[in-house]
Amino acid sequence: MTAETTPETTKPSVLFVCVHNAGRSQMAAAYLQHLAGGRIEVRSAGSAPADTVNPAAVEAMAEEGIDISANQPKVLSEQAVKDSDVVITMGCGDACPFFPGKRYEDWKLDDPAGRGVEGVRPIRDEIKTRIQQLITELLPAESTAN
Repeated sequence: MTAETTPETTKPSVLFVCVHNAGRSQMAAAYLQHLAGGRIEVRSAGSAPADTVNPAAVEAMAEEGIDISANQPKVLSEQAVKDSDVVITMGCGDACPFFPGKRYEDWKLDDPAGRGVEGVRPIRDEIKTRIQQLITELLPAESTAN
């Protein structure tokens, strides 16, 4: 038998993509960082990033005890896709470069743009549910902690 590799030699990595990288992808990345406790590498980006994160998304996440107020939208790069195991678009029609061996998903989610915090909460809650499921898929032996 061959020697087993040590646990956590490579963390799974996830990239969330939305056109403006200002709402859905920021909330998803923040939830994954928070709930996975550093066990998953997290990135987010957009093809046409906004100047700032959506204030209603910031407020909705603050209600969950997660501060994304200092986050900055980032431009999507081919390297970010190459460096990720899972690439998740947020139902915003954004196209990503395709590389074999990557897992691609499209989460159909309403756009929080132009909504107040009351309109963003259901989107936030749907993202949280999907993130919890994603964690159980990527870290099946450790998912009982969340």
